[in-house]
Amino acid sequence: MAKLSNDELIEAFKEMSLIELSEFVKTFEDVFDVTAAAPVAVAAAGGAAAGGEAAAEEEKDEFDVILESAGSAKIAVIKEVRGLTSLGLKEAKALVDEAPKAVLEGVKKDDAEAAKAKLEEAGATVSVK
Repeated sequence: MAKLSNDELIEAFKEMSLIELSEFVKTFEDVFDVTAAAPVAVAAAGGAAAGGEAAAEEEKDEFDVILESAGSAKIAVIKEVRGLTSLGLKEAKALVDEAPKAVLEGVKKDDAEAAKAKLEEAGATVSVK
């Protein structure tokens, strides 16, 4: 098998959806027993665990944005899904048609809230879990 250059790898990643790329990162972490998390986040999690009761009520740092329904403005919702996920038209339409379905998985709270606001503005019913 030929080795891929860094530029070739980047081009391959550009063609992937965010969900596919997220799954790739998880697989990469499992295969090589590494983590792609920032060291600061690890230190913050360690500090929270040392807090005793604070560890029991640890704040969630990864959220899923779930499209509950597209509402009456289905085309606008499909456009927003495409903008948020970099899915193609066919894939975005399928995701909207299959609601309730996750649009984004494992994203930061700020990103999840921003995505929820955009989708609701387009006319969708959205939840963040």
